[in-house]
This record gives sequence, C-alpha cells and structure tokens, in this order.
Amino acid sequence: MAASAPAHYAIRAMGALHPDRCCLLVIDVQEAFLPAIHQIDRVEANLRGLLHMGRRHGLPVVATEQYPKGLGPTLPALAAEIDPFKPFAKTHFDACREPGFLPLIHATGATQIIAAGVESHVCVQQTCRSLARRGYHLHVVADACSSRTPENHAIGLGLMREAGISITSTEAILMELLGEARGELFKETLAFLKG
Repeated sequence: MAASAPAHYAIRAMGALHPDRCCLLVIDVQEAFLPAIHQIDRVEANLRGLLHMGRRHGLPVVATEQYPKGLGPTLPALAAEIDPFKPFAKTHFDACREPGFLPLIHATGATQIIAAGVESHVCVQQTCRSLARRGYHLHVVADACSSRTPENHAIGLGLMREAGISITSTEAILMELLGEARGELFKETLAFLKG
C-alpha cells in the first residue's frame, strides 16, 4: 500500500515553510546528463547552497537517480553535501510510480517538500505534480532546476504552477527558512548569496 501525506495535512493551503516540516528533494542531477542542461553551473551552485543550508537547518534529503547505469551517478559535489548519501534509483519519470519512493518520502515526516533538479519539464514536473496530488505542499526552486532548453524549463515551471505548486527561488527559500535577520545561519546564508 502506497504511503500518503499525513492525515492532518489533507488541506493543501499554502503557508510559510517550517524547517521541522520540510525535506529537500533533489531529482536526477547526474553526471552523464548534465553537459546537455541549460545553465547547469547556476543550477549546481544553487543546489549546493540549498543542500548546505538545508543540512544546517536539519532538513532530511531525498535524492533520485534516473537509470543510473546509463546516466551515471549524482554529481559528486552534490552527493558530498548529503549525509548519508543513499540515492533512490528509478526508471519512471514520475518517481511516485516507483515502488519504495513514497514510503521514503513519508519516512522523512515532511509535509512540505522543497524540490529541484533536472529536467524541469519531465522528471521534476511529473514527480512534483504527483506529490502535490497526494497532499504534499511543494515548493519548486526555479533557479535550481533546468532542462536542455530554456523553453522546456519554462514549460515545466508552467505545468507545475497550473497544478498549484509554489514556484520560488533559492534566495526566497533560504530567507523563508531563516525567518529573521540575525545569528550564524543568517551570516552563512548571506555569505552564500553574495557568492
């Protein structure tokens, strides 16, 4: 039986992010595929920042890999930011159709999912729309996602927006997780954003 979002979260009202309710979902950022991805350097840099700051906030991370035998492993620089790194291998574009994926998401205890990866118009949008239909609250980080072309990236974001998914940015996510302009986490976040 497939796991679903907790019963108390049946209403998908958009609200502020809460670190104790969030997980990060990194979709298919794999070595062999990345040279073809539009603006992959920006995507990688933003993902590294999200993963680093997510770890500082104590967020669980789920990383998927689409057919890793053919497309290779997750980019090592990103895998190094995830501890422990246990990628979820899949062949379905929609990870929710893969046995074991929904229980993995459910086990994080998250009701809010911050998602990023490639490709925006295929695996990212199919997985995120499927999770949203199951009652999860999705925040897709537009500048930490991409496709082979900017047109397909825009199409993917549009499909997710039409499904009621929040489309956001790396900076917006990091500032929302912080909630205030003080402390060491704020200083670390500013240092990352100033790059």
